[in-house]
Amino acid sequence: MNYQYLNLSNQKDLIDGVILRRLVIHKDQTGSLTETLRCDWTDVFNQNDLPFAMQYFSVTPPGIARDEDQLHVHKYQADRFICISGRIVTAIYDPRKNSKTHGKLNLFVMGPDNQDEMYLLVIPKETLHSFMAISASPAYLLNSPAKLYNPNDEGRVPNEHFQWQKVREDFSLA
Repeated sequence: MNYQYLNLSNQKDLIDGVILRRLVIHKDQTGSLTETLRCDWTDVFNQNDLPFAMQYFSVTPPGIARDEDQLHVHKYQADRFICISGRIVTAIYDPRKNSKTHGKLNLFVMGPDNQDEMYLLVIPKETLHSFMAISASPAYLLNSPAKLYNPNDEGRVPNEHFQWQKVREDFSLA
């Protein structure tokens, strides 16, 4: 099976509720600045469906997938992922029976070194998700979830929808 990888230039067949928002990297002689979430970005922030609750970042070594055998799911929370260093593939699978994209898998290539890969990705609640570092260096993921951490909202589902090993092969990590 060949996987299709998505980014800003290729947003074909997105899972219902998934949003990509281009992020602008402002550079000058002193370095760079990238706005990652603003209250006037109504496509990725609103008080009813996508409020701001907290923010954290994680660091993942090259070739490692978070939740490789079991995908992550939240019943009540949407996530907002940004890869701020390195490069990742984020997988989203739609198991929602009432969704028009039920059964669809999206794989997103994310990272700050390519303009088409620098975006904020909204992961809808009740979708299965995971990510893998595909860069030679560790990948840094920034997340601004719509709700505060709640261990009762954390779920894991066996990964029966795709193979991370195939992703490793596609990006020469095998």
